[in-house]
Amino acid sequence: MPLYFSHALVLTFTFFITSTFVFFISGAYLFFYKIDEVNARFKHPYLRERKFLDLPMSIRLTITFDYFLRILFHQSKGSFAQNANRLLSHVEPVNLPMGVRWPIVGLWGSCAVGLISMLGLWALLIIGSNG
Repeated sequence: MPLYFSHALVLTFTFFITSTFVFFISGAYLFFYKIDEVNARFKHPYLRERKFLDLPMSIRLTITFDYFLRILFHQSKGSFAQNANRLLSHVEPVNLPMGVRWPIVGLWGSCAVGLISMLGLWALLIIGSNG
């Protein structure tokens, strides 16, 4: 196995483990301590019908994903963030405090980084097993 291959394997595994830890820490902090403040600041339209804790977990995560899309792609008009920007058009993410933004970005950003690093890890394992 070439030297660069083993370094790439270690690097992708490190990214995967780090993103897993960030996911759990951000998610626990968000859902145990900050979710009431986050929902009060974003005022998602789905929360007019039922309280956040009465919703199924899949819808709760969808709501937080809308928050994530609004924070990261707030100026986008025609992308996959279009629905989140339409639903949360009353929120200006630049004016939100960092204590509200970082758990959401940490949760969903670590999912994206973890997914990419997991794909890279599997690709390196498959390539390495053939040679």
